[in-house]
Order: sequence, then C-alpha cells, then structure tokens
Amino acid sequence: MKTIKYIPITAMLLALLLLTSCGDSKTAEDETKESTQTEESHTEGEAEELMLTAQQFEALQMEIDTLAQRNMSGYVEANGTLEVPPQNEANITALAGANVASIEVIEGDEVKKNQAVAYLSHPSIIQIQSDYLNAYSNSRFLKQEYERQKRLYEAGVASGMNYQKATADYQSSTAMVKGLEAQLRQYNINASGVRNGTIYQRVALRSPIAGVVEKVFIKTGQYVEPQTNLMEIVDTDHVHADLMVFEKDVDKVKKGQKVRFSIQSRPRKELEAVIYSVSQTFEQDPKAVHVHAEIENKEGGLIPGMYIKGKIQVDNQQTTALPESAVVTEAGKTYVFTAQREGDAWSFTPIEVTTAEKDGDWIAIRFFETPDSNTRFAFNNAYYLMGEMKKGETEHEH
Repeated sequence: MKTIKYIPITAMLLALLLLTSCGDSKTAEDETKESTQTEESHTEGEAEELMLTAQQFEALQMEIDTLAQRNMSGYVEANGTLEVPPQNEANITALAGANVASIEVIEGDEVKKNQAVAYLSHPSIIQIQSDYLNAYSNSRFLKQEYERQKRLYEAGVASGMNYQKATADYQSSTAMVKGLEAQLRQYNINASGVRNGTIYQRVALRSPIAGVVEKVFIKTGQYVEPQTNLMEIVDTDHVHADLMVFEKDVDKVKKGQKVRFSIQSRPRKELEAVIYSVSQTFEQDPKAVHVHAEIENKEGGLIPGMYIKGKIQVDNQQTTALPESAVVTEAGKTYVFTAQREGDAWSFTPIEVTTAEKDGDWIAIRFFETPDSNTRFAFNNAYYLMGEMKKGETEHEH
C-alpha cells in the first residue's frame, strides 16, 4: 500500500514566495550589473579631457599650433654665423682732418639713408668754401673777358692770340670751379649757398645706407685724421645665414635647398632659410666652403656675427612631427594632446599615437586616424597635462 505525503498549503505558499523572491532578487542584481557595464562601456567610449583656465594656460606658457611637416632624415649639419652682404655694410670716414663738432646717434640707433650722423668742423673746411667763392667770382670775370675778346675777334679788330688766351683762361677757371664744387658735395656743403655768401662752419657726415648704427669710434671734440673710420652702419634687413660646409659634404649641397637653424640666445626657436649661393673656393682652416642662405622667417634681434647651428636638408621626404615635449608615454602607450579653445579656457584631449625617428628636439608621429589639417595640438607640457589628467581621475575615484 503506497503512502502519499501531502505538503500543507501553507508550506507550499511559503516555498513559492521564496522562489519568487529569489527570482526577483536575481533579476534586480543582473539589471544592476548590466547597467554598470553599460555605464563603464559608455565611459570608455568617451574621450577624456583636461580643462585649463586662461590663467593656467598663460602660467604654463602653452604653445599651440597645427601639425608641422619636417624632414627627419637626410640632412647635412653645418655651423656658421649671421652675416650681411658687403653692399649692406658701410664705414663712415672723414675726407680730411677735422674735429668732431657733434655726434647725433648712438650704437643701436636706426638711421635712414643720407641722415646726418655727426658734424665736423675745421678751418680747412672754411678755407675750401673761400677758395670756391674766389674761383667762382674769377670765373665770372674771365667769362665776360672771353665773350668780349670773342666779339672783337669776330669783328676783326682783335688779334687771335688775345682771343685764344681769354678762351684758355676761362676754360681753366671753369674747370677749377667744377672741381671745387665736387669737393663741396663730398663735404655735403651746398655750393649754391656758398655762392650766395653763406660760409658753413661745420659739415654733416651722412649715412650712405639705411640701417642700424653698429659701432661709434669717436667722441665729441676729437680730432680725426683723413680716412679714419668713425662709424659702422649695418642694414640688418639683409642679414643672412653664412654656414660652413666641410669638404666631405660639399657634393650634397646645392642652391635652393632648405636650411633649419637656431641661434644661441634662442636655442628652442627654429628659423628657416633657403640656400642662394654656394662658394666655389675652400677655406683652408677648416677646409670648408661658405654657403649663404636667405632667412625666410626673419624676426627682430638677428645681429650679424651671431653664432648659428643648422641643418641643410638634402632629402625632400617630409613627415609629420611634433616637439618631443608634446609627446608623453603612459602605461606603455604614447599620447599627444589636441587643443581646443572654449571661451577663455582651453580643452586638451589625449590621442594615442606611435613615434618614429627623432631629429634633435623633434620626433616623427604616426596617427591611427589622420586628424583634420586644422586640428591644433599642444606643442609642450605633455607630461604635465597627462599628470593632471591622472590626478583628476584619482580624485574622482575617491
């Protein structure tokens, strides 16, 4: 006989409620887990960014620019100096011995062509004006005598000898007047003024070119000998790079090639130039040739004689590159930062990249996705930006 056990209704209801409760609990837990996973997935999909205020941006001296194309290989290293062509340098000298009456400029002043830079005075300067005035007056008298003898000779009432003598005297006086006028022009003295009775006590020394006063060698009241170098004027608008290329590299260098160089006072600022002349003779110590390059992005403060360090591009292959300070490595990955202005603040977003060859302070960059040509990047402080971003994440977790 088979025994059948009945579960009381109360017990069945309790078991059913427990099963339902467990099922509901599991469903809620799964939903919470799925929601968390969705949020994490969404968070991972969004690009992290760091905001800097205008004050922080200025304090860090952030450098922002679009991507640069550079030749990262195939160059010749060359050092040299900044120079100006001979036609853009001028020495101001005294034509004759004189005293310095006044000096109108100091070193560093900009001057225009024909501007008076100093004044000289001396009795000899007064004497030449007196000589000219006498010669001019005598020439006028001899001209009248020449015209009188000419009329008499043509009328047949005077001898040919008197006419010839009057002609020779007049021509001689005219030549003397013209010679003295030429001397007055060299002294920058107005001959017309002298003819009208003005005797100039001092004469101006004028700059033959526009430029900057590089050196002044005289003092007020000083007596200067003829042909003494009194000042040097340099037209810095025509400053160029004068590089020395050694014999082993001469065959690689030619007109039209690009040059990148820096000066010692601004080692991080790079200037660009184009070769316009390559010397055909060697300097013996060291054995090298002069290469002259016209600077394309000139700026103030370029002074002839400054030492420069440059690289001549002999290979035209260009690649995308950024300064080394724009690149940071974090957790085995390499990043650069895009920059975008948002009102007065700046937003910086890291982008993963790979790096290639390095050239000085620059490094070649490879992007997984090519950015827009107008995208701006942080050119420095990448380590700081990454550090601040990581610090912000840590604070958020706490």
